Amino acid sequence: MKANTFRRIGIGAAATAAAALVLSGCASTPGTETPELSDEPVTISMTWWGGDARHESTQEAIAAFEDEYPNITVEPQYTDWAGYWDQLATAAAGGDAPDVIQMDELYLASYGGRGALYDLSTVDIDTTNIPAEAVETGVVADTQYALPIGIGVTGVVANADLFAEYGVELPDDETWTWDDYAAISKEISEKSGGKVLGTGAIGGLDAGSVKYWARSVGNELFDAEGKVTLDPQALADMWQYQLDLIADGGSQAGDAIFEGQAAGISGGPLATGKVALGTAYNTQITALTEAAGADLRLLKLPEPTGVDPNFYKPSMYWAVSGATEHPAEAALLIDFLLNSETAADIIKTERGIPSNTVIREHLTASLSPTDKLAVEYADRVTPGAAPAVTPNGASGIETILQRYTQEVLAGQTSPVDAANAFIKELQGEIDAAS
Repeated sequence: MKANTFRRIGIGAAATAAAALVLSGCASTPGTETPELSDEPVTISMTWWGGDARHESTQEAIAAFEDEYPNITVEPQYTDWAGYWDQLATAAAGGDAPDVIQMDELYLASYGGRGALYDLSTVDIDTTNIPAEAVETGVVADTQYALPIGIGVTGVVANADLFAEYGVELPDDETWTWDDYAAISKEISEKSGGKVLGTGAIGGLDAGSVKYWARSVGNELFDAEGKVTLDPQALADMWQYQLDLIADGGSQAGDAIFEGQAAGISGGPLATGKVALGTAYNTQITALTEAAGADLRLLKLPEPTGVDPNFYKPSMYWAVSGATEHPAEAALLIDFLLNSETAADIIKTERGIPSNTVIREHLTASLSPTDKLAVEYADRVTPGAAPAVTPNGASGIETILQRYTQEVLAGQTSPVDAANAFIKELQGEIDAAS
């Protein structure tokens, strides 16, 4: 058994619809007895998606784990994102999923709800140094199916060089409002003579923006039972705000917003200096700064007084297969990856800013200036409770959302009509998958 003291975490989908259906045959979640580590040789498997840098660092961390626990052998399986979910769905349907699984929020409910993942409250994994609001992001139907590896929070990115060039003061992000955001955006556009616009998209391209606007008015996108509880007016207000920004000259037009989205983070309007303000996750600041070659700052999104609409977004999770024959060893590997300084020194921020605050502090001295900026921003934000996990059937939410956003910004559909249609379509996708 490990030398350190554990605190048990007692918080009591495939890529296509067809793949999701085959998961219904997976093993069900085990009972509540804590499994014990074996003294005999044990082999477990571990799967993840990513690029070469992730593959190399993860295998190095696995080697360090095997050095510390010589009776455990870890067989790595990895691929890129495109092929990952089809492979995992096939393996899970056959009861042969890897023991340790890198999981994404969009598919957590799909796998957890069908018994394809292990109840982590029955194994020993130390979550003492992971904020409760982050731990809760891995809960589906009151069961802890996953633990976040890295976490991000949404924010505003401001190009301080452009603010200085056009003589506009950076705002006080502890007190500013969306009205202030609009006024500053217009001022940038006017003082630059239209060479630089104030802002790009403020929402409507990702689910996180919808959650933020909903939570700002005491609403949620989903409830714990997987129903769409979004108030259509909250979504309509977000779209109307963007339309008003465009009409006032403070924002890019709809076609430019979608061109920027298609260009990716390194070719988008923030990275290319076409706008002075935009929204992003704090963890994207390094890539944006490298592409922009400018002094970029992270500012808090405007928040209503007394409300904490922001939330932790897991970069990805660790989970254990519901069909594993070695849950204790799989949990031990996850504990090592989340809590070991040895693993942290190898992986660093490759999977995002660590969810473990002690590990984050341990890494601070070795972080790049922009990674430090991301950590400092995360420390300034007060997140609210974890939003409900994306329900089974709703993994295509951002494709649906972007389609309606494009229609609204093109003047083809009113914000209210689009909001009602979006909610109806999204709920239909969830109902069809249940």
